Amino acid sequence: MDIRVQGPGPTSPFLSARDLFETEHDLSLPVYVRLRDDPDVRTWAGHYDDRHVLNISRQAASSAMARELALHEFSHMARYEQAHPSHTQSIEEVLYLALAGRRVERRKLAHCHQIANHMKDIYADDITLSVGPGEKLLAYLESSLAAAIADRPDTPARPGLERLSPSADPDITAVNAAFALALAERHDLVDDDHRLYDLAHVAAMDAPDVDFEGFKRRFRELARDPDSSAYRQVLVDATRSYVGGEGPAAD
Repeated sequence: MDIRVQGPGPTSPFLSARDLFETEHDLSLPVYVRLRDDPDVRTWAGHYDDRHVLNISRQAASSAMARELALHEFSHMARYEQAHPSHTQSIEEVLYLALAGRRVERRKLAHCHQIANHMKDIYADDITLSVGPGEKLLAYLESSLAAAIADRPDTPARPGLERLSPSADPDITAVNAAFALALAERHDLVDDDHRLYDLAHVAAMDAPDVDFEGFKRRFRELARDPDSSAYRQVLVDATRSYVGGEGPAAD
C-alpha cells in the first residue's frame, strides 16, 4: 500500500493506520494524503482513476484521533475499489425514486444525504473495526452526540452538557444518535449501561416525529454483502421513513 504525504506535517498516524489496515486488506491505488491548513476542514476521501486522496486538516492530523481517522478513510477507499453498492449507489437516483412527486424541505433533503453517508460509514467501519480497536471511535461518537444535544436550539442546556451554539437540528440529531448506537451494537462496543444509551434516549425524545428505533435497526442490521438492488431499496425506504409518506417501490 503506497502512501504519499503531501506537504509538511505528521506522517506517523498515516503509516500506523496503514500497518493496521494491511493486516487484512490492501489498496490497488496509491493514497495521497493532502494536509490542509484550514482547521475546520472535514476529513474525507476522494477517488480518481489513478489514486485516492485523503484530505485532512493539519490540526486533525496532529490529534489523538488521527490514526483512527486515516484508518476510516482507508476503509472507504477499500469499499470504493470493491465497487460496494454503498459506495457506488447514486443518492440522486434514490431521492428521485423515493420522493418523486413530493415537496420536501431543503433541510430534509440535506438530511437524506446524511442518512446515505451514515450507511456508507457503517460499511467502511465494518472494515475499520475488523482491524483496529473501537475505544476511540466510541468516545468520539459519545462526545459528538453530547455536543449536538447541547446545541439543540430553544432548549436549555441539560446538566453536564455545555451549550456550544444553537445550531443542531433535533431531527437529524436523533438519526445521528441511531447511527452511533447501531454502529456500537453492531460491533459489540457497548454494555447496556453505557452513557451512549442515555444520550441517544434524550436525542430520540427531542425528535418525536423521527422513528429512532427504526433507524437504529436499519443501520445495525444492514446486510454485510448486499446486491445493488437490495441496497438501493434500503436507502429508498430510509429516505421515505425520514421524509414521510408512501410511494412506489424502487424496482
